[in-house]
Amino acid sequence: MPIERNIKMNTELNILICGVGGQGTLLASRLLGEVLKEQGLDVKVSEVHGMSQRGGSVVTYVRSGQKVYSPIIEKGGADIILAFEQLEAARWLPYLKKGGRLVMNTGSIEPMPVITGAMEYPEGIVDKINKLGVNLTTIDALSPAIDAGSAKAVNVVLIGALSRFMQLGHECWQAAIKRTVPERFQAMNLTAFNSGAESVPQ
Repeated sequence: MPIERNIKMNTELNILICGVGGQGTLLASRLLGEVLKEQGLDVKVSEVHGMSQRGGSVVTYVRSGQKVYSPIIEKGGADIILAFEQLEAARWLPYLKKGGRLVMNTGSIEPMPVITGAMEYPEGIVDKINKLGVNLTTIDALSPAIDAGSAKAVNVVLIGALSRFMQLGHECWQAAIKRTVPERFQAMNLTAFNSGAESVPQ
């Protein structure tokens, strides 16, 4: 059954991107902002909130519309949450608006309290989110990233998956990747993007 795509590009669009330091959330935010700006929209991309060093929680807000006055997304205000990691998806889920879409990498990265044994990584996160009735799309982004040439391409795989919920042509995203990514990494990232897009059914 086709997934409903209810995102309209000519109205205000709020996207929250969350993950942990070192996963490439900032590049994903830049790519998304670049694509939206090319549509003639006013775009605001927030600064990083949280600990941006490797392993720390990171979130960025990307907002677009005819005129955007603030980069901040309030709780219940995100049309889409793009989550690079399961626990971060659960942490930021309250920011998703009713009827919004959560696009989530099924991979997990243990935070420092889990590594030190102070706490355990929660089990059954995907099942718990599904029970809440959230519009959830999951993707194992690591495997196609590795196939493309690097585990670091997880971020672009996820942007590819996200693109399927936005009314923009494939060529817009490819052009943004070419403008944003160094030339020597472009082929790998284009492959990663295509894999992410193809992972979401039409």
